[in-house]
Amino acid sequence: MSTDYPSAHPTPSEAAEQIKPEVAALFNPLKLGDYTARNRVFLAPLTRCRNTKDHVPTEMMNTYYTQRSGAGLVITECTLVAPKSSAFGTDPGIYSEEQIAAWKNITESVHAEGGLIFMQIWHPGRAAHPELNDGVESISSSALRIEGDAHTPMGRLEYTVPRAMTVDEIKGAVEAYVQAAKNAMEAGFDGVEIHGANGYLIDQFLRSSANQRTDEYGGSVENRMRFLLEVVQGVTQAIGSGKTGLRLSPINAFNSMKDEDPVGLSQTLAKTLSDHDLAYLHVIRSNIAGSEGQEHQKAVVAAFTEHYTGNVVLNCDFGGKEGNDTILNDKADAIAYGVPYIANPDLPERFKAGAALNEPNPKTFYTTDATGYIDYPFMDESA
Repeated sequence: MSTDYPSAHPTPSEAAEQIKPEVAALFNPLKLGDYTARNRVFLAPLTRCRNTKDHVPTEMMNTYYTQRSGAGLVITECTLVAPKSSAFGTDPGIYSEEQIAAWKNITESVHAEGGLIFMQIWHPGRAAHPELNDGVESISSSALRIEGDAHTPMGRLEYTVPRAMTVDEIKGAVEAYVQAAKNAMEAGFDGVEIHGANGYLIDQFLRSSANQRTDEYGGSVENRMRFLLEVVQGVTQAIGSGKTGLRLSPINAFNSMKDEDPVGLSQTLAKTLSDHDLAYLHVIRSNIAGSEGQEHQKAVVAAFTEHYTGNVVLNCDFGGKEGNDTILNDKADAIAYGVPYIANPDLPERFKAGAALNEPNPKTFYTTDATGYIDYPFMDESA
């Protein structure tokens, strides 16, 4: 581990031991599948692009995740289930022995600090640009491209039209997710989060704007859910439902996504997924401008909180008090924090103490060195 930057979650200061009443609910333990999370402040999965070009985690990442091991649950950045499917160039993978070994160093470090860590397993589908993958054609539910350009290490590149997957290829993708889950467990992870959000492969089947198939994987909501459910069934059978989470984003427009009936889709997903006894369901509540958009957001969140019978984790622009109040009002069981956790490796302790938060620097979100990654000060250092 690096010795130049703090590498472990520090012992809480005396001030932080006294939890501020306005955030107290965030610090109640939570039964999470096969585990108990020590608090309800989760580290959301965040792409940070600090891996090698062979998609192997680096020593910097060991420091980064160990610094944030005070989270109730650490969820890693999206991690490739298959080679030649990169969306960012230096995103991590979990399909090679070298990758498994590098991740094992990270899980051991997080566990040494008492942390709980899940790997987010992911295929980007049509968001994988051929220029990042030795010319390999991108794939999706249908031959529909993402509007605009991809941001790559080579600059901005126009997205290409993907090839619609055959049924055999869909079955192969399911197998890739299952093997990735097995590999994650070999690497010492406590579980996995299946990435079904943000316009990536599973989401490209779920939502109507990207799925124009006419076979058993397209058309009705039930057909569009089929690929997701096959992945969920395969992964839970391989590693256990109590070690499996799932992330969804029914109203996130990222990657040219939308759905003709997001509330109906959300209700059907919530009811169907309740039968799978997952550790948690992680829902991104996209912030939508205007009163109509906010009502739409409320309806989608309500679809999950009212119809899903397990743990619901919400994410997207929560502060400490709002997160706390959301839990108190039974609208969620935990809150996943993204950008605040980038700049505040000790975010739970800052919430406890009512301390000021470090300001993040967006210019360093996707760079490749330690600056803006593992050099943000801890609360005691700031004081």
